[in-house]
Amino acid sequence: MSPDALIAHFVGASALILVAAHAAGWAARKLGQPYIVGQLTAGIALGPSLLGHTAPGVYEALFPEEIGTALTGFAQFSLVVFLFAVGYELDLKLLGDRARTAVTVALASFLVPMAVGSGAALLFWDRLRALGMPRDPSVPMVVFAGIALSVTAVPVLTAIVRENGLARTVPGVVAVSAAGLLDVVCWTVLAGALMENGGDHALGWPWRAVIAAGFVAVILLAARPLLRLLLRRTHMEASLRMALLIGFALGSAWVTHSLGLHVIFGALLAGVVAPREPDGTLDPDLLRPLHDVSSLLLPFFFVISGQAVALNGMGATGWVAVLVVTALAAVTKIGSGHAAARLGGLDRHDARTVGILMSARGLTELIALNAGLQAGLLSERLYSVLVFMALATTLLTQPLLLLTRRLAERESGRPDDAAGPPAPAPGQDGTRTAPVADLG
Repeated sequence: MSPDALIAHFVGASALILVAAHAAGWAARKLGQPYIVGQLTAGIALGPSLLGHTAPGVYEALFPEEIGTALTGFAQFSLVVFLFAVGYELDLKLLGDRARTAVTVALASFLVPMAVGSGAALLFWDRLRALGMPRDPSVPMVVFAGIALSVTAVPVLTAIVRENGLARTVPGVVAVSAAGLLDVVCWTVLAGALMENGGDHALGWPWRAVIAAGFVAVILLAARPLLRLLLRRTHMEASLRMALLIGFALGSAWVTHSLGLHVIFGALLAGVVAPREPDGTLDPDLLRPLHDVSSLLLPFFFVISGQAVALNGMGATGWVAVLVVTALAAVTKIGSGHAAARLGGLDRHDARTVGILMSARGLTELIALNAGLQAGLLSERLYSVLVFMALATTLLTQPLLLLTRRLAERESGRPDDAAGPPAPAPGQDGTRTAPVADLG
């Protein structure tokens, strides 16, 4: 295929991806579901399992193998920008007076699903072999099985909290704060699993761990002061400041990828150390274009993720695995979050709300699964099972919140006030209101 033909194919495929994904996201939001549900559904529909199976000629014409690298590159770029924004917005000061409760919820929501996921993987490994996993499990594979059940998606949780008027309530603050802490723990453990897995890397994992620790130390100690000095002394325009920080995020992502990790770790780290305003607030001139770029390009990631979903190869074993894994994922998250919130002093209704919120997964889960698939910690069939688990737990969050609200009304004999006031207008409650919050 000539270069001109490749470019034409890529442009046409990009147009289809953007229109289909955003239209599906809009439809999902109209149905009361997060944007991600529609976008990932569109990605799966445009993949080989549906479009490729029902109209193979059309699929080959739209997505020839030659443009796969370009699509993957756009997907990785969108991930770097998105996770840079996530790291930039990460603010553990939300803990406030509920710090102990949030820490308790975060630890319980990590340890219980982690133990259940890893234990179930060891106990039922023979069944997982039917889904394409190797004969003997490695330590990183078992650890990753636990991580897959432990993840909570901070962006989608934030959007759900805001849309349900929970942003100023105790369960809303506790859930968002605990999810932020949980993110840090999960990404750290995932980094360790990927580093130990190693793959074909020339350096052994101990050396790479030492180099990675040195890189993190340099970034944490030197990057923010240097960036702040450069940005303030030069008085850069917003566009140049944006270019500098995204370049910094891409460079950091390249380093972590070179160490055998995923680009996601470098992007998150770059966002965490990016300088804030003098009063500690986020720079709106930086945040707004970050949200715009990531919102525009993330559909490429959804299509790449959807193309790896093997619907045709699921079989009865795969669909049974989806049901079992979804049940484990929901019960362990909701149960551990509820119990920890009760121990932290929350009443029954607020504790139930916290547990349900902690079960939301969304884009964060997909990013972790994609990293595991690329590292060889998952087979394509098990990856498909876990993608459907992520979708199911995300879909269940809103109905379960409505159910617990009705239970509270029935128990009190009056409309539930514990859910807080009606959702405030965008920007009035200090929560994130940009499109990226609805994606993850």
